[in-house]
Amino acid sequence: MKKTENKQPSGAPAIAHYSSSDMNKFGGVYATPFRNEIAGVFITELVEKYGSPLFVLSEEHLRQSVRRINRAFTTRYAKVRQAWSYKTNYINAVSAILHSEGCDAEVVSEFEYDKARRLGVPASRIFFNGPYKSRNVLTKAVKAEARIHVDHLDELALLEEVAVDLGILDFPITIRLNFDTGFAENWGRFGFNLENGQAMEAARRIAASPNLKLTGLHNHIGTFITEPRAYAVQIGIMIAFMNSVEAATDCTISTLDIGGGFASPNAMQGVSLPPEQIIPTPEQYAEAICGALAIGLKDREQQGKPLPELVLETGRAVVDEAEWLISSVIANKRLPDGKRAMVVDAGINILFTAFLYNHDVRPTRPVEGILEDTVLYGPLCMNTDVVRQSVRLPPLKVGDLLSFWPVGAYNNTQWMQFIQLRPAVVLVRQNGQVDVVRRAETLDDIEAPEHLPSDLQPDFS
Repeated sequence: MKKTENKQPSGAPAIAHYSSSDMNKFGGVYATPFRNEIAGVFITELVEKYGSPLFVLSEEHLRQSVRRINRAFTTRYAKVRQAWSYKTNYINAVSAILHSEGCDAEVVSEFEYDKARRLGVPASRIFFNGPYKSRNVLTKAVKAEARIHVDHLDELALLEEVAVDLGILDFPITIRLNFDTGFAENWGRFGFNLENGQAMEAARRIAASPNLKLTGLHNHIGTFITEPRAYAVQIGIMIAFMNSVEAATDCTISTLDIGGGFASPNAMQGVSLPPEQIIPTPEQYAEAICGALAIGLKDREQQGKPLPELVLETGRAVVDEAEWLISSVIANKRLPDGKRAMVVDAGINILFTAFLYNHDVRPTRPVEGILEDTVLYGPLCMNTDVVRQSVRLPPLKVGDLLSFWPVGAYNNTQWMQFIQLRPAVVLVRQNGQVDVVRRAETLDDIEAPEHLPSDLQPDFS
């Protein structure tokens, strides 16, 4: 009797992807990295007391970060100022800690200027950037002698009018420049272009005004810059323009503000290499910048001119590593394509940087089980609410906690109340004490600015 073969139906060839990283060569499951504490305080205790989701700041991490940057630069150049970038994270406790470490304030709006002043920052230690400054805020900033960075000719004209109205002569100002370094896209929407002559035109106009004088140059080459040589090129261009503008207008430039843009150890989406392989250290940034200063300024003192002050508008590199977001698993799912998904109680409304980075995500306890590619969705009723497109996680149950890191930059300033209320932010102090530095929102907070006319009050009787 002839044996019948069990043949499979034919079809188009396909390649099925299997990951070999689920198991090691001995067949066992890899250990899952986890984080159960922040600055010595157990995460479970924090959530039990302050709720989930929860932002957790570490005072020790913040202080060590800003000290390291300061040390890297001051040991390589004689005159350095760090100006804390308020837009990165303007929670008062964060700003206050950094001011206590010697940082000035860098602000980009009237709101941020007023916030810094309310914290007690002298106007003379506020660098006022940004493309929009009203007559009102320019008037009070000029009266208080804030350090104003001019962005465009209309602002320059307005600033001159304010100085005239106040009867002020030779008010020192800085102009913002934009130019091509070859390393990053030129942010041409800000400041005066150097290549087409706008910057020199602005400098000549300032020189012709009895009410203003040019004392500083500012440039910001971009954000999340991972090549220190970009800053060396920036410094070279700024020094060349400084020499030209001093010769053309008889001014003296006392400040070179190179903005910010230093990267943090976050995993930028679209970049294949891990952060530890591509993110420069503060020392590497400082070596490139201060080395370029040494080359460009080597003859300045011989010419009888003082060395300009180097200003850093550090933001992300200072605060990002000092903050975590703790979130709870609220559901497990299988998607139509078979991929595993989890829903957590923190969404893109509070984790804005989920659009930019693949944050490090870890359970807060050791978990056994096979690691599997998982999509992490937030709690919002929006299809775009994805906090990680893919992350390898072990099986987790409802109520398990996950930590997202680093999240200190831009999340507490760009977050929004949308569908869900914003959570609390706590600060773990150096002595282990935990302080609530921003309480969780309530419905009353959201409705406080509203007014409901009496005739619109619903009546369900």
